[in-house]
Amino acid sequence: AMPAISDRMRFWERMLSGPAATRALAGDAAGADAQLREALANREAPRGEAYLIGAGPGDPDLLTFRAQQLLQQADVVLYDRLVSPAVLDRARRDAVRINVGKLPGHHEVTQNHINALLVEHASRGARVARLKGGDPFVFGRGGEELQVLRDHGIPATVVPGITAGLGAAAAAGIPLTHRGLAQSVTFVTATGAGSVDVDWTALARRNQTVVFYMSAAQVDLIARSLQERGLDPSTPVALLERATWPDQRIVQATLGELASVARDAQLKSPTLLVVGDVTALAVPLATTAGEERNAAGTTPRTQDR
Repeated sequence: AMPAISDRMRFWERMLSGPAATRALAGDAAGADAQLREALANREAPRGEAYLIGAGPGDPDLLTFRAQQLLQQADVVLYDRLVSPAVLDRARRDAVRINVGKLPGHHEVTQNHINALLVEHASRGARVARLKGGDPFVFGRGGEELQVLRDHGIPATVVPGITAGLGAAAAAGIPLTHRGLAQSVTFVTATGAGSVDVDWTALARRNQTVVFYMSAAQVDLIARSLQERGLDPSTPVALLERATWPDQRIVQATLGELASVARDAQLKSPTLLVVGDVTALAVPLATTAGEERNAAGTTPRTQDR
């Protein structure tokens, strides 16, 4: 029987990127012909695989070259809510795209369901891209998904991305470490900020930078907890909303003002909170698209001071 069109396409993609193509480019026509004939004679059902890809903070120009390569190869793309449409547009046009994003306060796609989709499509021979905002291994459950794939014997490739904390800081011109101001940086997820496991005393130490992910709904708790552990209310902070996206905003304040300033700004997810003296070094964002570009290479639009 004639193989399906998708199987034939997969076959020729392998040929054009495998040993046959290498021999042809080297001028070894006979060797390339032999490789092709062998592949045709021993053709097997395509083997599925998965790619855990970091989509970065939002700007598609911040995708790695490897991420774009694999997005162009993937048959199925499972993408998160925080993946920007511009990044998703880098996937191949005929790929099946499945939104598995989790929206706070709404019906969620469970992690078990996401795991099942990964296994289901890869087991059918598809190349499945799991496209995750930021980096797969930084608050992205990439480790859990990798373990599931390993348990089912599915080959997996992990492609790191620029995590939101790094991308947002670069977009605002904030160095996360700086001689004389910060000797270390800590990434914390604000999703569990109310947990007894958070070491607020450690987070309130001076001469460091603390970046709270997903912080829009937790600024009151964070500000209060840090001040209760002795961090000076005059410590500068910055709230970075949708950093590297076209409508990004930065709101600067002090720790003591943080709760009221955040309420007035009506920040939306995704928002990161950067706490530490380095935030005073933030570069004012441009107000007109195309005029200026910041350190991350993105064109900022607005800034609240």
